[in-house]
Amino acid sequence: MSELELEQLQEKIDAGILLAQQRLKEKVLREDGELVVMRDGKVTHIKADDLDSLGE
Repeated sequence: MSELELEQLQEKIDAGILLAQQRLKEKVLREDGELVVMRDGKVTHIKADDLDSLGE
């Protein structure tokens, strides 16, 4: 695989990850749920109301 092909593949992977994050956030907001994430080695629950304060 050439360098250009690898770069294009990485761009597609990155775009897919961003899309998945966006869809997950929308789902949590729609269902008034919460996300469970790992921050500084600790499990953290983020309620839908607090998602707007998170950076993109």
